[in-house]
Amino acid sequence: MIAKTIKETISSPGASAIRKMFEQGKILKAKYGDDKVFDFSIGNPDLDPPEEVLNAIEEAAKDRSHMIHGYMSNAGYDEARQAKADKETLEQGVKVPADCVVMSCGAAGAINSVFKTLLEEGDEVIVPSPFFVEYRNYAKNFKAKLIEVPTKADFSLDVDAIKNAFNSKTAAVLINSPNNPTGRIYPDSDIKALCDALKAFGDKTGRYPYLICDEPYRAITYDGKKVATVFDKYDYAVIVTSFAKNLSVPGERIGYVCLNPSCPEKADFIGGVIFSTRVLGYVNAPGFFQRVIAKSWNAKCDYSAYTKRRNLVKDVLDNAGLKYADPEGAFYIFAKVPDSWGDDDQGFIKVLEENMILCPAGSGFGMKGWFRICYCVDEKSIINSRDAFYKAAHTEKK
Repeated sequence: MIAKTIKETISSPGASAIRKMFEQGKILKAKYGDDKVFDFSIGNPDLDPPEEVLNAIEEAAKDRSHMIHGYMSNAGYDEARQAKADKETLEQGVKVPADCVVMSCGAAGAINSVFKTLLEEGDEVIVPSPFFVEYRNYAKNFKAKLIEVPTKADFSLDVDAIKNAFNSKTAAVLINSPNNPTGRIYPDSDIKALCDALKAFGDKTGRYPYLICDEPYRAITYDGKKVATVFDKYDYAVIVTSFAKNLSVPGERIGYVCLNPSCPEKADFIGGVIFSTRVLGYVNAPGFFQRVIAKSWNAKCDYSAYTKRRNLVKDVLDNAGLKYADPEGAFYIFAKVPDSWGDDDQGFIKVLEENMILCPAGSGFGMKGWFRICYCVDEKSIINSRDAFYKAAHTEKK
């Protein structure tokens, strides 16, 4: 018999809504043609990987060394861990040793390994809302609860509201900057205020909640914006990330966990993540792409296409009279359903689908009345969706 919790989850209306819409898009395209369907459902980057990555793939594929495809330490190859430590040293401005890194099966594998390391049944993870839809399921995997704390009207962090959610069950705060779905980058001042609040809570109670920073979009920013550092602000900070978005290799499932080297629980935390990587069934991150990324993680990338597409989508939405949050990073625009629809995002995305537009509803991200547009798609699809968006936006609610 199927487990009750799984059956309830997969049967719920919001279960894997993005993936379901992605599969629906394939069906519609096969029926009506690719040019007739405007699929903005999933963050599947369509830019090709940089030349350095492709060269590293070719080089790794030619390696016929004895045992090259065998097991390695659960934490990953030494050279891969060192490369990621070098990356975080540059990004965080703090010297990070290789033993603070554990290679993972993408950012999702990294988060689940961290959650298993930290969470007891009944623990709570605070997340600013809106947030990536799978966070709820990740917390549920370990019988923990996701505490959804609304952001401010501009989608910046409401640190006071987060502080008010702290209690004896608070195990972690999980942030995602640039944010999926809003594209918001939380400024350094907000991150510092959050870190100060976490430290004050830990000093008072003896339990220091971890600050988990989900950063797969860190490199994709606009207008000179930068993602804040955390290792210089809070000892119990951990980075979880992948190369899916910045290097356009989402299907290869390669990422890592990196702990602040100042963390007092460093040995136990890293040991826990290594153990969790094994018992969750990943065993280790894909060896082939560990070798690829060790040599090409700092490949030069051109994200100007995303800037252009962001502007094209904004033009389409302006023409349709739809309001939206102006993204500072990533490749999503979070748009508001027409005022006449109130907060009925589920109803409005059905109208969008009737016009061959596929976008997930904001309620899945913890924010009713909105919907997400993913613009890592062909420019023609964005341009050609102009009339369809206008028609949908001017459809009255029945």
